[in-house]
This record gives sequence, C-alpha cells and structure tokens, in this order.
Amino acid sequence: METATGLDLLPRTVQALEKGIQEGLHLGAQLYVSRRGEAVADGAVGEDRPGVALTREHLMLWLSSTKPVGAVAIGQLWERGRLEIEDPVVQYIPEFAAHGKEGITIRHLLTHTAGIRMLDVGWPQDSWDAIIARICTRKPEPRWPPGEKAGYHTASSWFILGEIVRRIDGRTYDRYVREEIFGPLGMRDCWVGMPLDRYLAYQEAGRIGALWETDKEGKPSYGGDTPERCTTINPGGNGYGPVHELGRFYEMLLGRGSFRGRRLLLPQTVEALTSRQREGIVDATFTHIVDWGLGFIIDSKRYDVESTPYGYGHFASDRTFGHSGARSSTAFADPEEGLVVALVFNGMPANEQHERRIRAALDAIYQDLGLLA
Repeated sequence: METATGLDLLPRTVQALEKGIQEGLHLGAQLYVSRRGEAVADGAVGEDRPGVALTREHLMLWLSSTKPVGAVAIGQLWERGRLEIEDPVVQYIPEFAAHGKEGITIRHLLTHTAGIRMLDVGWPQDSWDAIIARICTRKPEPRWPPGEKAGYHTASSWFILGEIVRRIDGRTYDRYVREEIFGPLGMRDCWVGMPLDRYLAYQEAGRIGALWETDKEGKPSYGGDTPERCTTINPGGNGYGPVHELGRFYEMLLGRGSFRGRRLLLPQTVEALTSRQREGIVDATFTHIVDWGLGFIIDSKRYDVESTPYGYGHFASDRTFGHSGARSSTAFADPEEGLVVALVFNGMPANEQHERRIRAALDAIYQDLGLLA
C-alpha cells in the first residue's frame, strides 16, 4: 500500500492507520501532527473512495470536532466586552425563555449542562431561523436544573451559540468564523457551511472527501458530502476542511491565542476556554464522567482510559484539550508536549471498534515521537 509523503517520521502510526484499512474500518485517513509549531507529519493514507487516493488536500468532514470553533467565536466576543459567559441566553434571544428556560446561561451551553438535548433540530432541511425557533420553543428536560446535571448536546446548544454570535455581531455564523477565525489563521479551505459555488468547485476538483458507514453492510456513504449538508450551516457538526488547516486552529491555542503574529484571543481567554470548568460529573449522554472546558473536552483518562469517550489515548497529558467527532475524527492540543494532532478517518465503524483504532493511532503518535508518559 502506498503511503502519502509527509508521514515518514511516524512509522508506528502509519501501521496503525493501515491496519484499520485492512480490517475494513476505513478506506483512508488524513493526519496532521506538529510540535511547538513545527509540522512533524502532514499527509494521508489509503483511498478517498475505491480507486481514488486520499490526499492531504481533501476537505474532510469534522463532525463534532467543529464545536470548538464556536467556543472561540464566543470567546472573542467575551473578551471584546460584547457578552459575559454568565449572561442568560434570553438577554440576546428573548424568545428562548419559552417553557422556563430563562435560567440557562452561555456557560451552561458551553459546558453541556443546559438540559435542552434534542436530536432533531430540523437540520439540514429547515432554514436557520426555523431551527432557532424550534429550539427556542423546546421544553427543558425534566429534573434538570441548569448547571447541576451534564449531558452532551449534539446540536441544539451550538445553534443557539451561533445565533448569539449573529445577534451580537450582525454577521451570519458562517461568515463570522470565516472572517474572524479561519481567515486570520490561513484556513482558506475550511468552512462551517460553504457557499454553493465553492462546493461545486471543490466537487469538480474531486476535493470533497467521502465518509463511509463501515459498520453497515455495503459500507454506504454517510451522506455528509451532499450539497445540502455541505452548504447548510451546522455550528456543531458540519465543519469541512483539510486537517492540516484544522491543526492551525490548535497551534493558535497553544500559542496562547496568537498564530504567526496574528492574535485571535487573549491568553487569559484561551486559559478559560481550555481549563476544567466542569469536572467529575457523569455525562448523561455518554454515561461516563467527562471533564469539560468551555466548549472543549479536557483529557479524562483519569476516570478510566479504556472506557472514556472522546479521549486522547493513554499518553496525553492531563491538560490536553480538544474535541472529537462521532466515530471518525479528533483534533487536540497537548500543552505539556507542545503537541497538536488532527486526525480524520473516512470510515465510521461500530463505536467500540472506533475507540480501539483511535487509541491505537494516538498512542502510536506519542510512541513515534518518544513522548511516553
């Protein structure tokens, strides 16, 4: 099997990625690794689709690895004095108060403690305004005082955070993140809802990466590469871009908010977003303790590395922060090692298989770099 250039320094890691291909867990994987701002590995293995090689230039679907982009957007508005993390959501979206939700704050949304988990928000078929209206009329979950119980919110809270950005700033969420985050970082091929003309151009160039449901017979497409899903904004789940560009996002955070002379956040804002804000609480969605910053998952292997969801492997430091996407992706920074990792598999196997393969790949990265704890 031919391996793309850029991964030569990570032989154990490449072996782990290729093992997953051989086992039918994915067709290919895209990987970026840097240490202290210098790229160590940047490439891909395997295929995008049968007979077509996967390259470092393919735009990959990040799924929930998209969420920290929204956290940084909120952080920017916070440090500019446009909002406070403890502000109630109704201060910016008055209609959100329906059915007694007036006590939910921005902090509750960022820490998944708001109690408004709902899987069907109407995306991608409904308009942004219709989705916001549906979430606003949602009843909070019973016996869930905001902030006193935790449970991962897949999409609902992230649409509300995106609407807060829009109402404060005036720009749509997709435009805000392009102009205030992706643009300054040189993430030119990254989007959370891309314009149709850009989608069509990427498609013509064969650059929209596929995602396959490898847990199902026939390995059907996940469908994330359709025009509807690529062009319709979902702040919690439809980020698209090459992982080497996503790596810049975390290099900025390791740089205490600065990247190549461009400052996106103040150091104290980065510290607040990426330090433990929710600790030792069982997550009702994952049925496991997971620690959270403000929009970032903090390394939680202290509670059992083998069963912790969305973890960063056996060797990541306790301060590691990032986010993962369902059965397919992860991106994180390890401050103790100055390490950034962004990894996307283009296959979605059963969850147990995915957890095994991603731990194996992440552990191999640390082994290849001699960073064993």
